[in-house]
Amino acid sequence: MTSKAPKVIIKKSSGRTRESLSEFKFDQKQIPLAKEAGLRDYRENAWENYQKLSFPSLKDEAWRRTDIRRLNTGAFSFPNKEIEYQGPPNKLLDPVILGDGRSGQIVSGAIETQINLDQELVRKGVIFTNFHTAEINNPELLSKLLGKIVSPDEDKFTALAAALSKDGVFLYVPKNVVIDQPLHSLYWGAGENTAFINHILVWLEDGAQVTFVHESSSPKGDLGSQVFHDGIVEIYVGKNAHLNFVELQSWGQNVWSFTRERAKVMGDGKLDWIFGAMGTQLTKNFSDIDLVEPGAEGRISGFYFANGTQHLDHDTQQNHLAGNTISDLLYKGALMDESRSVWQGMIYVAPGADGTDGYQANRNLILSKGARADSIPGLEILADDVRCTHGATVGKIDEDELFYLYSRGIPKDEARQLIVMGFFERIMDRIPFEGVQNRFKDAIIDKMSGG
Repeated sequence: MTSKAPKVIIKKSSGRTRESLSEFKFDQKQIPLAKEAGLRDYRENAWENYQKLSFPSLKDEAWRRTDIRRLNTGAFSFPNKEIEYQGPPNKLLDPVILGDGRSGQIVSGAIETQINLDQELVRKGVIFTNFHTAEINNPELLSKLLGKIVSPDEDKFTALAAALSKDGVFLYVPKNVVIDQPLHSLYWGAGENTAFINHILVWLEDGAQVTFVHESSSPKGDLGSQVFHDGIVEIYVGKNAHLNFVELQSWGQNVWSFTRERAKVMGDGKLDWIFGAMGTQLTKNFSDIDLVEPGAEGRISGFYFANGTQHLDHDTQQNHLAGNTISDLLYKGALMDESRSVWQGMIYVAPGADGTDGYQANRNLILSKGARADSIPGLEILADDVRCTHGATVGKIDEDELFYLYSRGIPKDEARQLIVMGFFERIMDRIPFEGVQNRFKDAIIDKMSGG
């Protein structure tokens, strides 16, 4: 691999040409310092990989439907500590269970980090903190677990995130510890031409149970001033453990976001992963689930709603690496204006993984003539005695349904909203929290009303 990005010439609307992506202005001095040798080695190795790897291009299969050449790599810098950035709205800090509480909360990003955790959980050995604190209080454990699920050499963005992630959440739940109330973290990005690089590490030992809600968000933002987000999510679900992971993305529409996410589920473990995407100008997200031992289960539910010129690209992989494992993926999206979505999904069944039960589906609702959805399901089956199915649809609002609602005196805009809400109903049913459901419903209404 060469140390520089490939040279590509593209045409701009002005008729001028410019080269493809130049290197970011980040340098090795910005690698977060760590006293623990393993952490230092991890980040330095990641930086070496970042320097060696090229930016992905349209020639790469996973990226050929997502053009990143307008990412202004030379403009980004980390938030200035001397500037007081706009803080998050109160609604983002509210509990996800209406009328109830939570076991802990972390707020970080462009504002001062706040960490709260129920002291009873602390006594049980639960760790729920940011990376900086974990490096001080739990350096050996963090070093032992970091990078075991997502390797820093997977692509250039992943390597950069592994090397420079100053922000992060470390959640560790010891063996057989059950956390009844959800944990919540909010990562808040604000400012112009800023870079936000974070790392989420969730580790459940055997028999542990927890619900974790993580949200990435920012102000609406001006499309003329880009914001860069780069992130890694690593999840480990031990034997007989159960994780509900709710991940919300409500970045402003000036954010370009790149994330590499992977979960590993062990024998009889269960992961219920809910992903909602409402923001960004451009998203490229990889979400993989590895079912490693018999009895492992993974359910992935995805929701996205794009408008304007948003481009959302989600690449999912369900890897059945052992027999008698179950995966169930459902992604649903609606698109307005000139927006575009890409979903590429693959169910992989390894040799000898008999008894696999895998399902994936992607459904898209086109609400404007200029919108477009690409839906690409896939199967790679190398075992016998399996049940794997997939499906993908792209459609428009049924005019007969609209006429039925009109005939009963329902105004046009309200009728369209009702149909869209009905389209997402199956996804909403998978979300266990009324507070999260209401957030999604409010986002639908906001986008359909031109917000």
